[in-house]
Amino acid sequence: MLYREESPPAELARWVECAWSLDSEQAVAGHRVPPDGCVDIVYDRVHGLRAIGTMTVEQRFDFAGPAQVAGVRFRPGMAARFLRIPSSELTDASTPLEDLWSSRARELERKMDDAASIRDAMGILTGSLPSPGAAPDAVERAIEAVTQASGDAELDSIADQANLSPRQFRRRCLELTGLTPKRLCRVLRFRRACEMATHAARPDWTAIALDAGYFDQAHLIRDFHEFTGVAPMAVFSNTLRTSAR
Repeated sequence: MLYREESPPAELARWVECAWSLDSEQAVAGHRVPPDGCVDIVYDRVHGLRAIGTMTVEQRFDFAGPAQVAGVRFRPGMAARFLRIPSSELTDASTPLEDLWSSRARELERKMDDAASIRDAMGILTGSLPSPGAAPDAVERAIEAVTQASGDAELDSIADQANLSPRQFRRRCLELTGLTPKRLCRVLRFRRACEMATHAARPDWTAIALDAGYFDQAHLIRDFHEFTGVAPMAVFSNTLRTSAR
C-alpha cells in the first residue's frame, strides 16, 4: 500500500494541511484512523466524494480492491467556509459531498473518475477548492494558535485574544472544528505524541509524554486508551499511520 501526502498550493496553505492519496493493488480492510482534529474531503472509486468530519475516537475504514483513495485534509477549524456547513454537523460522521456542493460535486466526481491515476485525481480535487475569500477571522486565528501549539494553550487567554468569553469561544470552536476547545487540545496533544512516536526508532514514552505536554506517561496512556482503545505500545507495534485517513 502506497500512501503519500503533498503540500497544498501556497494560497491554500493556511487552510489546507495537505492533499493525500492511498493506492493499493488489494482491498484495504479496517484502515485505522485516529482523531486528528481535521475534516477531510475524501474520494474513492467506489463511494465517490464524501466529507468526513472530525473524529472524537479512532475509526476504521474499508476500501474495495484495488483501493484508490484521494483526499484533502483541512487544518482544524478551517473547513467550514469551504464546505458551507458547521463542522459540528459532521463530527464522527460523513456525508456525500453532493449534499453540500450539489451539481458542483457531481461535476468534480466525473472529472476524478476520468483521471488516469489516483494521484491525478488528488490534483484535480485540490485544484477544485474554491478561494477561501477573506483572511481568517479572530476565532479562526485563535483555533490556528491552539493548533500551532499542539493543544498546549491557555484557553481563557486564547478566548480573550478573540474578544470572546470562554463560553462564546467554546460555542464557536465547536461549530468550526466539531470539538470543544478542551477536546481539541487533547486531540492535538495526542496527535503530537503520535507524530513523535512515528519518527522514533524505539519510542521513549516517558519522554514523549512530557514533550507532548502530558503530566506523565500514565496520562498519555489514558488518552491512547480513550482515543484508540489500546495502549500506545500496542498502537505502534501495529505501525499505525496517524496521518492517513
